[in-house]
Amino acid sequence: MRGALGGPRVLLRRLREVMAEPVSAQERLDKIVVLIAANMVAEVCSVYVLRMDSTLELYATEGLNREAVHLTVMRSDEGLVGLVAREAKSVNLSEAHAHPSYSYRPETGEEIYHSFLGVPILRARNTLGVLVVQNRASRSYSEEEEEALQTTAMVLAEMIASGELAALAKPGAEPAVHPRIHVTGTALSEGIALGHAVLHEPRVVVKNFIADDAQKELKRLDDAIGTLRADVDTMLERGEVSDGGEHREILEAYRMFAHDRGWLDRMREAVMTGLTAEAGVERVQSDTRAKMMRQTDPYIRERLHDLDDLANRLMRQLMGVEHAPKKDQLPDNAILIARSMGPAALLDYDRKKLRGLILEEGGATSHVAIVARALGIAAVGDIENASGVIDPNDAIIVDGTTGDVYVRPPVDIENAYAERVRLRASRQAQYQQLRDKPCITKDGETITLLINAGLLVDLPHIAETGAEGIGLFRTELQFMLATNFPRISEQLSLYRSVLDAANGKPVTFRTLDVGGDKILPYMRAMEEENPALGWRAIRLGLDRPGLMRSQIRALLRASAGRKLKIMFPMVAVTSEFDQAKALVEHELTYLRRHAHALPDQVEVGAMVEVPSLLFQLDELFPKVDFLSVGSNDLVQFMYAADRGNRLVAERFDSISAPVLRALRLIARKSREHNKPVTLCGEMASKPIGALALTAIGYRSMSLTPSAIGPVKAMLLDLDAAKAAAAIGPLLDHQEEGITVRERIEAFAAEEGLTL
Repeated sequence: MRGALGGPRVLLRRLREVMAEPVSAQERLDKIVVLIAANMVAEVCSVYVLRMDSTLELYATEGLNREAVHLTVMRSDEGLVGLVAREAKSVNLSEAHAHPSYSYRPETGEEIYHSFLGVPILRARNTLGVLVVQNRASRSYSEEEEEALQTTAMVLAEMIASGELAALAKPGAEPAVHPRIHVTGTALSEGIALGHAVLHEPRVVVKNFIADDAQKELKRLDDAIGTLRADVDTMLERGEVSDGGEHREILEAYRMFAHDRGWLDRMREAVMTGLTAEAGVERVQSDTRAKMMRQTDPYIRERLHDLDDLANRLMRQLMGVEHAPKKDQLPDNAILIARSMGPAALLDYDRKKLRGLILEEGGATSHVAIVARALGIAAVGDIENASGVIDPNDAIIVDGTTGDVYVRPPVDIENAYAERVRLRASRQAQYQQLRDKPCITKDGETITLLINAGLLVDLPHIAETGAEGIGLFRTELQFMLATNFPRISEQLSLYRSVLDAANGKPVTFRTLDVGGDKILPYMRAMEEENPALGWRAIRLGLDRPGLMRSQIRALLRASAGRKLKIMFPMVAVTSEFDQAKALVEHELTYLRRHAHALPDQVEVGAMVEVPSLLFQLDELFPKVDFLSVGSNDLVQFMYAADRGNRLVAERFDSISAPVLRALRLIARKSREHNKPVTLCGEMASKPIGALALTAIGYRSMSLTPSAIGPVKAMLLDLDAAKAAAAIGPLLDHQEEGITVRERIEAFAAEEGLTL
């Protein structure tokens, strides 16, 4: 057997001849298993294909009982073949019967064979089947033999992926080349989108696997590697990364991998077996992806992602494929699929044609999620291997409310969601009828509803929703989307546009809230073990007063002749607010001295999002003109639970007694000091959250624009005094065995409120 393995190139050439013959799919498969068995001096060679029902069917064999073909079917969690498919890695055994996963199938006659080598048939990180060789002798197959079988499996993967085997399948048991998929990820942006897939970075599909001239293919590979290295070097020499920072560190890691001898040697070895240069890269990439899917260590996964990205770049160079789709040629009802994406990349796409977004990575508080919500695009994150299992133009349903994603959905699911879209549109039409109606509860309490914003695309939402202004304008988004620090003139232009769009309605500008997870591409990143609790927001601004002063100056000049509200984030002690307010006074003095037009009125406030401020409210309220509550950060800091970490983000409830007690304290202190307070976090954007907030005394809330309609509809039907009477005692004497959320839901049901 070892002697025969000197000729994998001969096998590949013979396989190419068989692939070109005008024979049926079954005849072709039968010839392929005979060829493989002869080349590897194996007594058995079998091909199992993964079906739509997640079972594995024997499609061809040389050595086992031929009558078992298309009759032997096993679950994907059954037997050694199931183990190979499930783990997406090779299984090499000298004594198969002794393995705990061994499953005896009497119809195959395989009990006389002891040694077993099974390799997954992989394509784009997806397992399509299993290729097996067996021998009577008890022996371990060599590494060279294993690699030869894996290389051969690539040819079979293309045959399965082409759809050629579909004619051999019974209805409902077709090969799982394009399976219907239903997965649930993290809901990033509410809404429902039905459309067709567009890959942000199109997957490279290798068609030509078998080389005519190995030396020519090696030269193609070496030339492409040289070009890849030069491209990475050029990126490192550019001005925006030459001074260091996180982007430079990422590119340095790319350069290290681009020069990694082990990676390069494995690709060259694959080409020497008779593969084309691009097929050799994909052969090594499949191994990398299989390892990546099994790896739990986030650092190692990230490094494997780097290798995966490099392999994609290399294949694009070899095949002359564009790196990304032309964004001006986006089809109607496009659902964008990406591993990860920055907010600027999303904004490059035509908003009129983009309906949904699916990310392999990215939490609800990621920057791209914030932009997706601003654009009104349904988005779901944490969908593992989305770019691998979804093909261009696949029918997709994205449910941004539940986090559900359906790929190639059945007709009944598609019809059900189409009906939900119609109902949603009908509700939106009902909400539009409430747009100009004052938000007053049944018992006469006026509730001010504002919107959260941060981009120019947000501004029409003021008029569309009937909101009474902008309760939180995130100024940092302009900085995050720019390639260089925005000049004062650029900031001035944006802030004027915002105030013009508000048309006299109040706008609260939050000063630059960067640092932590919000890294500006042109600023040097600080290495911090816990960036959420580190050098960010007001802390960064006070340490870099020039940065904060330039923003304050732009805000003051943009507000000439109008009212300006400035709010400082992440205040932990009152002295920080004092210092920030002093910068505002300094800039006002400067502008007066230079005869600039000034705002008619300037109000300065702080965000309550650090729990320490809860115990300084009596000292803080006399100093501020208003307060805003950032419930997102306040809740995560109270529970010491990172809201971007899936493992802990859902462990604690914002509609809970501890959180509501803290929020009630702020509301009570605001009334004592006669200073307004607005809640600006995501909590207010859910009807149940708005109900709880109203019950504990909040009369001003800033919401996601799409939430204005459902929240207003609920508030118009609410008796605020009755809600306070029902919910207030729950916070003073919580009952055992029932949560505050459950009691509020029960109250809403009794009152006929829609949550």
